[in-house]
Amino acid sequence: MPLINMPDFAADILDEFAGRGTTRVDTPVIQPAEPFLDMAGEDLRRRIFLTENERGTSLCLRPEFTIPVCLRHIETATGTPKRYAYLGEVFRQRREGGNEFYQAGIEDLGDTAIARADARAIGDAWGVLSRLLPQRRLSVVLGDQAVFEAVVEALGLPAGWQKRLIHAFGNSEQIEQLLRKLASPNHVQGLDPVVANLVANGDEAALIAHIDTTMQATGYSTNASRSPVEIAARLKEKLALAETRLDGAALLLLREFLSLELPLSEASGALAGFADAAGLSLGPALSRFDERVAALADAGLDLTKITYRAAFGRPLDYYTGLVFEIAAEGSPAVLAGGGRFDRLLTLLGAESHIPAVGFSLWLDRIEAARASQ
Repeated sequence: MPLINMPDFAADILDEFAGRGTTRVDTPVIQPAEPFLDMAGEDLRRRIFLTENERGTSLCLRPEFTIPVCLRHIETATGTPKRYAYLGEVFRQRREGGNEFYQAGIEDLGDTAIARADARAIGDAWGVLSRLLPQRRLSVVLGDQAVFEAVVEALGLPAGWQKRLIHAFGNSEQIEQLLRKLASPNHVQGLDPVVANLVANGDEAALIAHIDTTMQATGYSTNASRSPVEIAARLKEKLALAETRLDGAALLLLREFLSLELPLSEASGALAGFADAAGLSLGPALSRFDERVAALADAGLDLTKITYRAAFGRPLDYYTGLVFEIAAEGSPAVLAGGGRFDRLLTLLGAESHIPAVGFSLWLDRIEAARASQ
């Protein structure tokens, strides 16, 4: 039995979902923990209620629906395109408003018309909220992780630094820390001088041999989780990252990009102007951005009411492109949030690539917004 009551407008949400060509699904409350721990992101990992079964397998209370819906789709070998809808309880530790709450949403799997599917996700979330909150003005903020990745790649940073920055996308504090490190590189402290010298000379064979000898002498090799080859590669990467410095002009460009915030109606022009002035080729990422803007306009959404924020992301690791959130104007509470997660189904075991986009509604926040109308 649920510990909290389902909001009285839940039937309205299900009516909206049914009218949008979705199939309602449910997933077990008890889920395998590994997919969430591996793919959901640090913020959600800290909030998961973990347990285990009698065989010692890690399990958790369902913290969100996207991963369970995708796993169900793979397990049932259902073809695509497929639009799933859900409504049910999720569980997260230390959440304001309680550890148990209701979420509803749509997961749109397999539509290869990427821009149209992105626009439909935003339009569906906006449409449902407009019905539930007819007297409240809504605001949308939109970001694009693929555009950020293209900017970082075009600046020519080492792969390790690109990975760090992309992983931090949407976390302004973490991004700022990384930019400060790029501005003032530091040498790795406490490194064995012999190891440091071997790395500096590029003598990989000697470095691996030295690590192997040290591991054998200390007895560490009997229970080490990584081989001397892997440790040597990690040391080289760590030193390269520590000593990498982004020149002043490139650092200013990255900060300039992250400061972009303007109506979506002006965003395509601003991004093209930024790329031209900076001499950066953003390639397909910019083309896909422009196609999405056009699809949103075709769907009848007012682009002047949507804000594009270049630094905006969401705290889930599986997003790959579009990310967005919707709130009621004058309130910081996010009522709906979603984005594109094109790599997730393959990571979960799908045999072929399945593009995907979706969104979730927070029913307790919507209930509070309805009460304040």
